[in-house]
Amino acid sequence: MTVRDGRTPDAIQEAARVLRAGGLVAFPTETVYGLGADATSDDAVAGIFKAKGRPSNHPLIVHVAAGAKGTESLSRFAQPLPPFAQKLVQAFWPGPLTLIVTRQPGVAAATAGGQDTIGLRCPAHPVAQALLVACAEQGVPGVAGPSANRFGRVSPTTAQHVQQEFGDELLVIDGGPCEVGIESTIVDCSRGQPVLLRPGAITRTQIEAACGEPLRDKHELAAPDPRASGTLEAHYAPTAKLRLMEAKALQAGLDVLGANAAHLAVWSRSPLKSRSQRLLLRRMPDDAAAAAQQLFAVLRAFDAEGAKLIWVETPPAGPEWEGVRDRLQRAAAA
Repeated sequence: MTVRDGRTPDAIQEAARVLRAGGLVAFPTETVYGLGADATSDDAVAGIFKAKGRPSNHPLIVHVAAGAKGTESLSRFAQPLPPFAQKLVQAFWPGPLTLIVTRQPGVAAATAGGQDTIGLRCPAHPVAQALLVACAEQGVPGVAGPSANRFGRVSPTTAQHVQQEFGDELLVIDGGPCEVGIESTIVDCSRGQPVLLRPGAITRTQIEAACGEPLRDKHELAAPDPRASGTLEAHYAPTAKLRLMEAKALQAGLDVLGANAAHLAVWSRSPLKSRSQRLLLRRMPDDAAAAAQQLFAVLRAFDAEGAKLIWVETPPAGPEWEGVRDRLQRAAAA
């Protein structure tokens, strides 16, 4: 198997057949590419954990179709949603928002990492939606789909990134470069109040406006957080060691290294000077959404070009930058 064009119905039907048979398929979403399996099959989901090298107690997100089929899938996996969660579904699905909700007993235990909660998302990418509809028609109500990369490493935002990770044995449905570029915002809706577990493209302000309640932080509730995808302290890491730095520290470091700077990559918004001809220097966009879209591709490119150390200018403090800051902080902690 290899890369197939997701705009062709034959590729979508082939992928749905593979998933129905218990196999794995990589597919595009607006956030990153996912490594998909039938969420209701514990054996199929075990294949995801094995392929990624991911701990089996680290839960996966279930992707469901939009419209009537998605409504059926939602009730298949989740117990009735609280009103504020229903408002979030109405406001942001399809889109880059995952909700952690109370799981229906006896369904998708492996996908949920053995918890009584489960993460659900309705992606906006048209290729993902075509695949999810085809799967539902073939008896697969939801597709478990973590990022299609080895566990803890940089997420893929193109079909080529996925192929570099897993080779030609995996069927990859190509939907072009991901428009958002970082994983979905995750809101826990299982404890009676909305709790932000992972920031993303949908901001705190947008979530609070949609659900009509203040968005709690993880430390505000006494009850422990449910485990959720991408919330480990160290995650999203390139092979090179990544360090976050302010602009003045970046320039000071380059001044000290001078012409000897080698195997070093820098991603910054501020203009920097270096006497080294071997420095890999890329400009970070001033716009948060554009920076998010480029983030993982830039880190992968630095790895491919042989960088041993990556210096990244610390993103601004604005709420629109929260998702980028989160991914970079976790990458730096690895």
